[in-house]
Amino acid sequence: EHSQGSTMVMGIANLAMATGNLGRPGVGVNPLRGQNNVQGACDMGSFPHELTGYRHLSDEATRRLFEAEWQVALDPEPGYRIPNMFDAAIGGEFKGLYVQGEDFAQSDPDTQHVYAALSAMECVIVQDLFLNETAKFAHVFLPGCSFLEKDGTFTNAERRISPVRKVIAPLSGMDEWDITCRLATAMGYEMRYSHPSEIMDEIARLTPTFRGVSYAKLAELGSIQWPCRDEASAGTPLMHVDEFVRGKGYFAPTPYVPTDERANARYPLLLTTGRVLSQYNVGAQTRRTGAVAYHREDILEIHPTDAQVRGIVDGSWVGLKSRAGETVLRAKVTERVQPGVLYTTFHHPESGANVITTDNSDWATNCPEYKVTAVQAYPVSKPSEWQEMFRRFTAAQQQLSEQALSEA
Repeated sequence: EHSQGSTMVMGIANLAMATGNLGRPGVGVNPLRGQNNVQGACDMGSFPHELTGYRHLSDEATRRLFEAEWQVALDPEPGYRIPNMFDAAIGGEFKGLYVQGEDFAQSDPDTQHVYAALSAMECVIVQDLFLNETAKFAHVFLPGCSFLEKDGTFTNAERRISPVRKVIAPLSGMDEWDITCRLATAMGYEMRYSHPSEIMDEIARLTPTFRGVSYAKLAELGSIQWPCRDEASAGTPLMHVDEFVRGKGYFAPTPYVPTDERANARYPLLLTTGRVLSQYNVGAQTRRTGAVAYHREDILEIHPTDAQVRGIVDGSWVGLKSRAGETVLRAKVTERVQPGVLYTTFHHPESGANVITTDNSDWATNCPEYKVTAVQAYPVSKPSEWQEMFRRFTAAQQQLSEQALSEA
């Protein structure tokens, strides 16, 4: 979540190669993922320029494999990433979005820009467990399933594919994959599977590193670390033992490039955002449990020196303004943060933490730069204009939901 995040990872990989910390037990470069299946999503081609197994969409031989399997022609040009989708929507070029298990309206930076993009689209479909913030913009809402209601796999950061098995039938009455299949069929592309194991079989047919993976083998072994290139293989616990996939390792240049987001006289403080243990990501799930008692609101941590010169006292309301927007949070005066640095979380939508984060992002992945936002802080006595708008908008959406339920 820095604009130089990808460069930092390359630098760590350079260091691992230079010191020989690869290709043997107990060493290697292992990212600590934010959620339990980030690795699995990336493996399956979640980036718009990639197909499964990290193969670029521009590779004609790879495209032909998928075209033969799916009986369709694939566009060799990559699609949009999320920030590009929002820009194109505001520009009138991007018309619709199908969102599964994501809450852009709360989690993405520059909330007002996200709101404008979602409002500009002609069709927004949200599929989730709960009516989250993005669902307030949805024209269609489809039910999602929890991990207890589905069959599938999770892949963790050590490339370990682990089975997930259904404990109860989906409370909505339909599996998520079945909903997707029915939607595709209704739109003119017949997509028919009878069980998720058939989807895994298709993955194995199309992805060399998953060729030996199947539900039967997962049931036998418990888990498999890819690459698993044939039916006889039990997976690959260690990679890069004798050489890299490319042969010799490549030391990538990592010149220092400072962030574009700088503090100045108008915005002299730097805000960084993060999470707390009791809440998961935007809190759409955990705010609906008893865990909310441990974190009832997002607060702003500020050093005593910065608080004193601004007339801010512990527990008071603080206006927070950046180049992107303005919000209001309750202050916690603490030496846990350094002078010149502020910290808050983003678990409660009404806090508007991402109203003030900017659209700066990583040069390679477009991952937003949540950790560096130049801001000013000052005492206030009422919510921000955005927070007042949010409350009116939420009340109107709640009224519409209640009306729809009463008419059902």
